[in-house]
Amino acid sequence: MMQICDSSNQKNSLFTAMTRFIGAVNNMDQTVMVPSLLRDVPLDDGAEPKPGSSFFHQDMYSSYVLLKSIRNHMEWGVLQGDQRRWDKDDVTEEDDLEKQFHFHLNGLHSILSKLTLTTDMLTNRYKEEVGCRK
Repeated sequence: MMQICDSSNQKNSLFTAMTRFIGAVNNMDQTVMVPSLLRDVPLDDGAEPKPGSSFFHQDMYSSYVLLKSIRNHMEWGVLQGDQRRWDKDDVTEEDDLEKQFHFHLNGLHSILSKLTLTTDMLTNRYKEEVGCRK
């Protein structure tokens, strides 16, 4: 029998995480009117680097482009030439599919949450740089 999820469980759903991330990128995209102003501006504001944020050590412009690219892949899919092939050793038929699903679902949810936070941080930093927000 199908179970109906309550709203407290839905906030942790993959769909909700994807929607939050896409919304954050759309907000960033609408806020950042002159992306070239992001060049050579460090994304972090002098704070200690957060774990898992190593690919955001570039300037704000590189992060902006990366976040928009990820959003586009989520909305439109990955082009044939862009797909990464799995090594045959990575996945075996003996692996439990439900276990694999939950592992990747948790990882994707975690990554989307980090990307959403980074997107919001970039948007806020842009506002500070152009003097829209203090």
